[in-house]
Amino acid sequence: MTDVLLLADLHGNYGKLDAFPGYDYDAVIIAGDITNFGPLEPVESVLSNFDVPCFAIPGNCDPREIVDVLEHSDAVCLHDSWIALGKITLAGLGGSNATPFGTPFELTEEEIDEELTRIVNRMDKNVHNVLVSHAPPYGVLDGVGENHVGSQSIRKHMTRFDLVCCAHIHEARGVTEVDGVTVVNPGPASDGYGALIHFGKEPKDIQIDLIAV
Repeated sequence: MTDVLLLADLHGNYGKLDAFPGYDYDAVIIAGDITNFGPLEPVESVLSNFDVPCFAIPGNCDPREIVDVLEHSDAVCLHDSWIALGKITLAGLGGSNATPFGTPFELTEEEIDEELTRIVNRMDKNVHNVLVSHAPPYGVLDGVGENHVGSQSIRKHMTRFDLVCCAHIHEARGVTEVDGVTVVNPGPASDGYGALIHFGKEPKDIQIDLIAV
C-alpha cells in the first residue's frame, strides 16, 4: 500500500463518491462524519462500493452505533485501534472533543488522552506512522473564525506520528507541517473534496495532493 485516497465529512451526501475511482489508489481512508446524524442503513453499501481496502472512523456527527456498523462492514473500523500494513501503521480515533452543539459522538479530552496513550504504547512503530482522527490537533487546521477548536490531547500525542489525517472543520482544508508532523484535512467529500497520499520508502517521505471532483 503506497497510494491512499483520504476522504472525510461525507455527511450522508454520497453522490460525489462515484467520481473518485478515476484516481489511482491502493486503499481508502475515511476520517469520519460518514452520516449526518444518521441514518446508518446506507453505510454498509456505501463502503462496499470501494474495490480496494477501506479503513474508517466515525465523526462527531455519526451516531455511536456506527461503530458496530463499521465493524460488520467491508471496511476496517479503525476507531480506538491500530493496524500495521507493510511499512505503514494506521491508528484511529473517531468522534471529536467537545463542541457547543452536543453532537452524538463527543469525547472528553481525558478520554481522548487515555485512548491515544494506550494506542501509541501498543502500536507497532513503523516507517510511516499515521493517526486518523476526526478532530484536528489544537491549533492546527482547526480555526473557526478567530477560535481554535481542535483537541489539546491530539496535539499532545501527535508528535508520536509522522502524519495526522483529520477533518471536522470544513473550512480548514489544507496541508501543513507542525512540530515535524504533517497534518492534512482533505475537505468535505460531500462537496467533492479529497486528498491523495503517497507513501515513499523512507521515513517522512510522504507526498500529499489535495484533489476535487
